[in-house]
Amino acid sequence: MHLYTFSKAPNPKRLGYFLKIKKIDITTSEVDINKGEHFNDAFKTINPDSTLPALALDDGTVLTDTIAICVYLESQHPDTPLFGTNANEYAQVIGWSHKLYVDGFMSIAEILRNQGDFFKDRAIPGRINVQQIPDLIERGKIRLNAFWLNMNEHLSGKEYIVGTQLTQADIDCYVVCDFARWVKAQIPGSCTALLQWQK
Repeated sequence: MHLYTFSKAPNPKRLGYFLKIKKIDITTSEVDINKGEHFNDAFKTINPDSTLPALALDDGTVLTDTIAICVYLESQHPDTPLFGTNANEYAQVIGWSHKLYVDGFMSIAEILRNQGDFFKDRAIPGRINVQQIPDLIERGKIRLNAFWLNMNEHLSGKEYIVGTQLTQADIDCYVVCDFARWVKAQIPGSCTALLQWQK
């Protein structure tokens, strides 16, 4: 296996924490997004969508979605389970990871990618150029504020998002909270349960 990543970015960070907690060591190459290396022809032969992370398996399969990579590696390294300990918890973790991606990551990305020159014509990741829509910045802020409130409500009286131990859902939420700094946002002081969970 060979992992291509840019460890500073949020989706690679989700995987990075997963690997660290499970103590999985994979041969890794850093692809510097800031230098546009993900658009190089050499990397496009690995992942035509130019997104990171990407995990090339020994049989030639390339997994290009963080959650897919984590699920695959969980099946190969079941010790220290991060997707729950039964089918019920597994389903909840998958559901929460999806919800955290849509409501958390994407609300921040909406703010981030619709402003500034760095993401000009790159408002959405992938191979197609998409123009920025500045009006979506405000919508992203509204969505992010709703996300904080929803997570605070869910975590009231809870130590973990699902079950009684750390899962990928906690990792994903932790990365969302960190990613918010990219748009100069943070958990509101009124969200005491979420702030306590983050600590």
